[in-house]
Amino acid sequence: MRTVTVEKQPLRTGVLMPARDLAVAWGLIVVIAALAWVFTVGQARDMGIEPGTMGMALPLFLVLWLAMMAAMMLPSVAPVAATWARGIGRQSNGAERAVRTTEFLGGYLLVWTAFGLLAYGGLALTGHLVEREPDAGKWIGAAAFALAGLYQFGPLKYVCLRHCRSPMAQLMRYASFRPPARDLRVGLHHGGYCLGCCWALMVVLVPLGVMNVAAMAGIAVVIFLEKLWRHGPLLARVTGAAFLVLAVLAPFQSWLLPGLTPSGMM
Repeated sequence: MRTVTVEKQPLRTGVLMPARDLAVAWGLIVVIAALAWVFTVGQARDMGIEPGTMGMALPLFLVLWLAMMAAMMLPSVAPVAATWARGIGRQSNGAERAVRTTEFLGGYLLVWTAFGLLAYGGLALTGHLVEREPDAGKWIGAAAFALAGLYQFGPLKYVCLRHCRSPMAQLMRYASFRPPARDLRVGLHHGGYCLGCCWALMVVLVPLGVMNVAAMAGIAVVIFLEKLWRHGPLLARVTGAAFLVLAVLAPFQSWLLPGLTPSGMM
């Protein structure tokens, strides 16, 4: 009965870790996320919001994408990373625990970097379509909002969200992992679940604009609350319903599609 209760509730790190260890782990992750936000906002200010890849080559796009994912996702993964660092580092000093936490985060971000390859291809395709036929943007935007909205109600979303909200069973399983690259493997595994939970939320950046800082911040807040707020599953459904409404409005409201509107038409 106790196991069922843990699986249904979000991770409560303040109970699972001493205050000093919790502060160190959270501090490391907050610093990384803050630096990523500073870098991302600076780049967005210079680039603006345009369709497609905005002329970026793949390596540059992946660097920027990685910074975006660190900024948007790390706050929500901090409780898992901190608990994992505590669980596997009981006999380790603070420096080793920081290294292991960084390795975990590296595996986690590697999953999102791989997804960035797909994102680059999708943005290149949509940018090409909008360049050839500007009116196609309204239907691409409607499809993106509809896909994101429907996925928010789907079963796979809730399987992955349940894991992200209550990862203790998985963390116990990860304890059996053996070196080398144990922490990297844990990050990859948890990153896969997180990708399954949140990839559709990233799709709405196609119509809203990949470099739209306001959209990124809004999605980051939604992700954080979905995973850590006790009403997170309800919020996921509300967000899905909102996206479906935007899908209906998108063909008739160009202001919803800054990421699919050629700069000369904005």
